[in-house]
Amino acid sequence: MTRARNLKEVAWVFFKLGCIAFGGPAAHIAMMEAEVVQKRQWMDRQHFLDLVGATNLIPGPNSTEMTMHCGRERAGIPGLFVAGLSFIFPAVCITGVIAWFYVQYGQLPEVQPFIYGIQPAVLAIIASAIFKLGQKALKNREIGILGALVIFASLLGINEIAALLGAGILGTVYFSIRHRSGTVNRQARLPFVLLQASVGWLGKTSSLSVFWTFLKVGAVLYGSGYVLFAYLDAELVARGWLTRQQLMEAIAVGQFTPGPVLSTATFIGYQLNGLSGAFLATAGIFLPSFLFVWALNPLVPRMRSSRILAWFLDCVNMAAVGVMAAVLVKMTAAALVSWQTILIAVISTAITLGSKKVSPVWIVAGGAALGYLLQLL
Repeated sequence: MTRARNLKEVAWVFFKLGCIAFGGPAAHIAMMEAEVVQKRQWMDRQHFLDLVGATNLIPGPNSTEMTMHCGRERAGIPGLFVAGLSFIFPAVCITGVIAWFYVQYGQLPEVQPFIYGIQPAVLAIIASAIFKLGQKALKNREIGILGALVIFASLLGINEIAALLGAGILGTVYFSIRHRSGTVNRQARLPFVLLQASVGWLGKTSSLSVFWTFLKVGAVLYGSGYVLFAYLDAELVARGWLTRQQLMEAIAVGQFTPGPVLSTATFIGYQLNGLSGAFLATAGIFLPSFLFVWALNPLVPRMRSSRILAWFLDCVNMAAVGVMAAVLVKMTAAALVSWQTILIAVISTAITLGSKKVSPVWIVAGGAALGYLLQLL
């Protein structure tokens, strides 16, 4: 009964987040931290931060993979799959409806008035999470300096994976030299997942070829929606399956719907092969993430128990917070473009900092409503 009750709780929490998770991975992780650490206490903040740091080192959508980790912590392996599917489901359904609309009428529905106020509201949620996770990650002055360097590097355009790995390696070398006299657990090994996806036959857009194409992308994808655009451009536009304009519109759909931007796969799959294409493209792009998290989750506590790997994890954790901070700076510059958006950001920040009991759901919903109303002025 307890396992069934936990699974229902996992399903509800991540379905709810999947319905309102606008703003990209940093915002999604911030909402998760508020729900599973602060409100429900499924795990402590240190373990949540360890999972964030480790997840940044594997391919796939980081925020979706974090839902799987959280579900695994709460309800075991079934919870991993329930959490991931519940988080993905709303985005896939919404994207599927938009894909049908697009195929039927040749244009996207106008949704901008309804999302005008969401991004400024999300800034407050991200800032709150950065502050709390940063406090936990900042274990000494050296790690703080490393985090500052990652923020600077990210703002200069350095690839986030390079920044994370570089911070982890640099910090580990530094602390190893500093503590050379200490005992090291030599049996622990850092797990890295390396997957080389070979290019199979890809003729016309059959269901099998759609699935295989998106499986390859999901298995090697690091980075943001812009990286996804580059991968899909090479896989789809170069083969003549889509025009570049169609691909840009598909990416736009993934950006303005809630949940992971990889729901773009649903939109493209429907364009290529109808309902079966939508299903297989979605399954292909998300399947590697489920497998990676399934393998990685039990290893994170072992990493923490090893001195060298704990140093590595601490440095990567601080780097992950640094990357989130750099994302916040960029999002702030892009989102606060009028007095209305500034007002929404100020109100959302005041509510977020003033009351720990207000759910991110209400912050996002309030921002959307206020943004719509202020646009009428």
